Amino acid sequence: MDTKQLLFDLCAPSGPAGREGEAAEKAAELLSQFASVRRDALGNVLGHLGDPNAPRHILLDAHIDEIGLVVISLSDGFLKVGKAGGVDIRTLPAHEVVIWGRKPIPGLFCATPPHLSKDSDRSKFSPLDEMMVDTGLTADQLKDLVQPGDRVTLKRNSKNLLDDRITCGALDDRAGVASLLKCVSLLPGLKKTQVTVLFSVQEEVGQAGAITGSFGVDATEAIAVDVSFAMSPGCPSHKCGKLGDGVMIGYSPILSRPMFERLVSLSKEEDIPYQTEIMGGDTGTNADYIAISRTGIPCGLLSIPQRYMHTACEVVDVHDVDAVAKLLAAYIVKGDA
Repeated sequence: MDTKQLLFDLCAPSGPAGREGEAAEKAAELLSQFASVRRDALGNVLGHLGDPNAPRHILLDAHIDEIGLVVISLSDGFLKVGKAGGVDIRTLPAHEVVIWGRKPIPGLFCATPPHLSKDSDRSKFSPLDEMMVDTGLTADQLKDLVQPGDRVTLKRNSKNLLDDRITCGALDDRAGVASLLKCVSLLPGLKKTQVTVLFSVQEEVGQAGAITGSFGVDATEAIAVDVSFAMSPGCPSHKCGKLGDGVMIGYSPILSRPMFERLVSLSKEEDIPYQTEIMGGDTGTNADYIAISRTGIPCGLLSIPQRYMHTACEVVDVHDVDAVAKLLAAYIVKGDA
């Protein structure tokens, strides 16, 4: 698997929270090369491999949904939209979007020319309820194609950057999905372990997919994979990892300390580049909910450093994606011996 191409393939389909179908279908197609795959009632993608009777059952999770917006109302060819996830509203004026109505419709956020702005307003960001999306359509044309509740996504262009970095929207958390796909491609035949891969829906609006998906699996341990902050100008260094410096191994009170220590130890043994991410409270990821599923599941967290989170130009280094895959595979295989 070429990691760059895999990321581009996974990020191409739309998949805002609550409308993950296209992205989920692509991920399911790729996962079916390695596991038996099904979709559950909420839309989660689940793949199973290994011995179904093995006492050791590892759940690997990454969320398939992306940030988006939802149509609230229509007015003379313009749309009012609300958040469906934590979109960075500072980036929206003049941003191109795709409206997922009866057919995909291009649009863009309105932007007041600086010549017509008051000096006092030029350094301010308008709240989302004061913004409008221009569709270029008449009121009647728009009513035939779009209705309240339809999803809107930020238009994105996947591009190679220098070295082994790429930029694209939806890398949160298709980068995590890619790492799980690469992990299962590295696994030999498992003798004492069963693995369930969960590509969960609706993480960006409350972790619903992780809650229901993990409950249905009944795993003995779990590792969630997500993105986390990578250092860039203006970001506090103590809250950020470094792009290209390897997998971020998380620790917080909700996570398993023995699993954290085992993951760190394996990184050293296998010469996998890593950095630690220490959190004093919750993690803000699916791990917070998987860990308290059923009667509790020992849970670890691996993250991929990412710049410009919750925008259409997120950036990752493919070596970090590969590092996550290698560490996951080592953790599974070493425990299967």
